[in-house]
Amino acid sequence: MTETRYAHITGWGAYAPPRVVTNDELAQLVPTSDDWIRGRTGIAERRIADDHDFTSTMSTKAGKRALEVANLEPGRLDLIIVASATPDHLMPSTASMVQNALGATNAAAFDLNAACSGFVYALSVASSLVKVGAYDTVLVIGAESLSRVTNWTDRQTCVLFGDGAGAVVVEASDQPGGVLGYDLGADGSGGDYITIGLGTRNPIYSDVAPVSDNYIKMKGRDVFRFATKIMEQSTRTVVAQAGLEVDDIDLIIPHQANERILQVAAKRLDYPLDRLFSNLERYGNTSAASVPLALVDAIEQGRVKAGDNIVMVGFGGGLTWASCLVRWAYDPEEREWSSWRRGVRWTRGRVSGAKNWLNRADRRLAAMDDWLRRRGDDGRMNGRGGGRRLVGRGRPSRS
Repeated sequence: MTETRYAHITGWGAYAPPRVVTNDELAQLVPTSDDWIRGRTGIAERRIADDHDFTSTMSTKAGKRALEVANLEPGRLDLIIVASATPDHLMPSTASMVQNALGATNAAAFDLNAACSGFVYALSVASSLVKVGAYDTVLVIGAESLSRVTNWTDRQTCVLFGDGAGAVVVEASDQPGGVLGYDLGADGSGGDYITIGLGTRNPIYSDVAPVSDNYIKMKGRDVFRFATKIMEQSTRTVVAQAGLEVDDIDLIIPHQANERILQVAAKRLDYPLDRLFSNLERYGNTSAASVPLALVDAIEQGRVKAGDNIVMVGFGGGLTWASCLVRWAYDPEEREWSSWRRGVRWTRGRVSGAKNWLNRADRRLAAMDDWLRRRGDDGRMNGRGGGRRLVGRGRPSRS
């Protein structure tokens, strides 16, 4: 009889850039005020990446913290998924860069772009792969560098967005619980509600498209109507899948887009607003990073306990939406490891990093060996190695 596998979150971590930009600072750039921004969005400040922080580096820092909580060395990871709409490059993937930076030499890696729903999408993919036995250990990251695609002269968007990263480790277990279900969806007819124009249709060298198309654009009212409706629907769907009622949910962790959206959604769900977690005031809208950032904050504030039913729900560009129901299995206070175990984990992490360096060195040596071999072959074929000389189109010469 096949043993049932469950997918549990065993580690978590977050990283936000140290640079804090307040509403008063933005008021020096565009005609706005702290009262105006707070009243319409609920945002007081946001974190902005400096010249040393990128989606990949923030992902790596959050991922390291998640691995520390899980007491897992990078070499044991099977897969890394990075959810982001602002990758470092179109190629290579940000996940591959994170894999290299962590020294996760045994892990596959890929990026996933579902905009603000991305982290929950990625979590559903990871849990599904774990449950069917494809992988045992997956690192799921949501990260964004939205400040680099924000028009800081556009009052409608520049007050909303920030940068950051959050990560969780998903592991296989025979203990019931973990990710119980998910609901994913998309409606491409609303794709123009939230856009970042860069891509093969509007390459950076284009002389046709205006520069403004490279920045994030949003139709705020349309997004508001979509978000409040879909957040309720998707939450009810995933709760029903698990055979539960909304009242059975101990905490809802939504995408942090706008305080008004959260208020309306809570009312439509007939759900207490104080059980709908929000850290929007401190971070703003960080797209795919917002749900994991909020999850880590909720854990650190003691809002998550073993046995809790938690719904994470995202909604945003695409248009996309995603919700996931998790029955939390581990008491966060019990994830504090002894100094001895942390020392072992640190040492194994260094070994994984050394292995990664050796892999790179081996590739360089292999390339040099191949070059020398080809050079030797060319020498022989030109008569320097004692072989028959070839001329023209490879025909034997007359002698």
